Amino acid sequence: MAESIDRQLEILTRGCEAVYSADELRTRLAQAAAQGRPLRVKLGLDPSSPHLHLGHSVVLRKLRQFQDLGHKAVMIVGDYTARIGDPTGKNKTRPMLSEADIEANATTYFEQAGRILDTSPERLEIRRNSEWLAGLTFADVIRLTARMTVAQMLERDSFAKRYKAGEPISVHEFLYPLMQGQDSVEIRSDIELGGTDQTFNNLVGRRLQEEVGQLPQIVMVMPILVGTDGTEKMSKSLGNDIPITAQPNDMFGKVMSIPDSLLENYFTLLTLRPAEEIRRLLANPRQAKAALGRDIVGQYYGPATAQSASDEFDRMFVQKQQPTDMPEIEVDAGATVADLIVACGFAESKSVARRLVGQGGVAINDARQNDPHAPAAVQTGDVLRVGKRRFARLKVR
Repeated sequence: MAESIDRQLEILTRGCEAVYSADELRTRLAQAAAQGRPLRVKLGLDPSSPHLHLGHSVVLRKLRQFQDLGHKAVMIVGDYTARIGDPTGKNKTRPMLSEADIEANATTYFEQAGRILDTSPERLEIRRNSEWLAGLTFADVIRLTARMTVAQMLERDSFAKRYKAGEPISVHEFLYPLMQGQDSVEIRSDIELGGTDQTFNNLVGRRLQEEVGQLPQIVMVMPILVGTDGTEKMSKSLGNDIPITAQPNDMFGKVMSIPDSLLENYFTLLTLRPAEEIRRLLANPRQAKAALGRDIVGQYYGPATAQSASDEFDRMFVQKQQPTDMPEIEVDAGATVADLIVACGFAESKSVARRLVGQGGVAINDARQNDPHAPAAVQTGDVLRVGKRRFARLKVR
């Protein structure tokens, strides 16, 4: 906590959509410094999927900033709340997950989150909310529900829209914000982080803490990162995501594909570059995008690998050369074009392979392929390209 309070505030509020409230955050930081104790900074993650992308990294990076300033991250594995499913941003009830799926997803989540967070015990505490939620009696649940009214629940935008549209809202969905709020009570959080879509849930935690006499947590919400398509929230299901486990060249290439309009937002939320430096870079979007790609790849693989990925991109897309490193795949002599695409792992089925050919993105030795059923007539050493970034050198059996 060597940084001044003003400097801590500057770092911690960078990129935030809202802080409830900034004055309280300043006071809490000052109290922690005076008492020589770290703040407890909560982030809850429901393991609804095993996949983390740069959109998830926005709030994880903010949590890491708290750690670097001497505070303690408390990550809540929502193994109990995941059984309900957070209705945030959904116009229908999310399916409940099995315990096996929850456990598998949680394991993968934290392996990936460890690429961003300081995982040392003095900087990270991991808790599962089944520790306290699984033991609640029915009477306990009734007492918890008595702390909020239906009118208060309908202040939540997604509930209000569904109610107005006459769409069903299951009673158990009303329990989700209360359960998440109870997490804050149990771990006595000083601060809770989340995306803008979690604002309502996080403020419920603040309310529940006040009711039991705890100092209410400060709520800090981060913007939702727009995906590579430039329009929708980053999401694997929409195909506009950049996984934090993507290989360096692929990660760099995906960053280079984002619209210029997203550059300032990505720099602010995904890097530590000062605002003035970002403004200078934006004068040349092509150079800015390459700098952004190196920054992001460097976070996960180091600066040398990031520079290598940048150089490889220039070779392929500026100098129009083939990549220096590509997998060698064994294929049958009589394989069709669709067979080759599947054999190289560029499509999970022949129907997908046929669609890729129809889109005009498949070439062998730079010769575009138009018929997925045609014999490929390839020789050892030929190169298959699918799309702009997927290459394989072929070895005929």
